[in-house]
Amino acid sequence: MSQTGMPVTRSASVTARGTVINLQILPEHRQQPAAVSQVRALVDHGLEGDAHGKKKAGSRRQILILDKSTLQELGLRPGDLREQITIDFSLLETLPAGTLLQIGQVTCELTGPCEPCTHIGSLVGVADAAQFQTSLQGRRGQLAKVTAVDREGTIRIGDPVVVIGTRDPTPA
Repeated sequence: MSQTGMPVTRSASVTARGTVINLQILPEHRQQPAAVSQVRALVDHGLEGDAHGKKKAGSRRQILILDKSTLQELGLRPGDLREQITIDFSLLETLPAGTLLQIGQVTCELTGPCEPCTHIGSLVGVADAAQFQTSLQGRRGQLAKVTAVDREGTIRIGDPVVVIGTRDPTPA
């Protein structure tokens, strides 16, 4: 059982691993994210100091996690797509909602892919915002919520990212 009382299926062998390569905090919506070397996660709220963490508890969009390959392919920098956690983990987009990731001292549950918003192109400063939005379909990372923290619940650059299981949607 998880801390929230939902059954969790643990992975028998951990084969899916990655690494945190950048962290960003978005102080206010539509602003440029600020790079940080570590951040504290708050259960059911997201990252301390981030605009998405100020939303009502339980939001499915507490954190946006993005694999670095999308940024590399588009010639962008970490934070340009407003992700809070940039990772080196090519399997990220293939993981289903309900997947549990251990990121540093924090357990996050993936809640689904992030659909590109209509204004992301203008935030990045591209000439054709509509075409840019279309190019991000299925590549803008995964939304997640913070489900548990160990000790102080900190995520740091260089921390491992490990798939630890999946949340079982049906109680046992």
